Amino acid sequence: MRRTFVLISLMLLAACEGSGPAPLPVEQVTAGFPPHGITDVIVIDAVDRLALHEATLIAPDGSTVPADGVDVNARPRSDYRLGTRTDPTHGGIGDLVQTGPPIIPAVQGEGQLLTTISKASITLPDPVAYRHDWQHYRIRLDFGVPPGAVETQEIAAPEPPAAG
Repeated sequence: MRRTFVLISLMLLAACEGSGPAPLPVEQVTAGFPPHGITDVIVIDAVDRLALHEATLIAPDGSTVPADGVDVNARPRSDYRLGTRTDPTHGGIGDLVQTGPPIIPAVQGEGQLLTTISKASITLPDPVAYRHDWQHYRIRLDFGVPPGAVETQEIAAPEPPAAG
């Protein structure tokens, strides 16, 4: 029984080693409308080394509409654990061991992305005007927190969802 457990444990560890670490997200910004026919809110998702500080919709006439709010998740973390269990009511690899202490210790780890995930939303003041002339709108994004380093980026405004 112990040999079976050790063999299965080694196979699992070998399988984990071959997969390598998960790829890191690349810096990217997307703007669009949420699903389910919501046509008066633009949602901006940003993955960047700096936090999104401000998002502003710029109309063709130069007028601006600030974001309703910006949510920032700086350096997201995740914890993971791989352990053995001796309690038969919970299932798991450890169920193969009926008595005595676990053969291998629990494996645990922690991951942290060295990037920031931000989300903002902008409510359109006039969805009809936006639908008519959306190609001439743009979105200005300010990354970083003043008075420190601030980077500004402009992106095209998204196409509104099909009328339906």
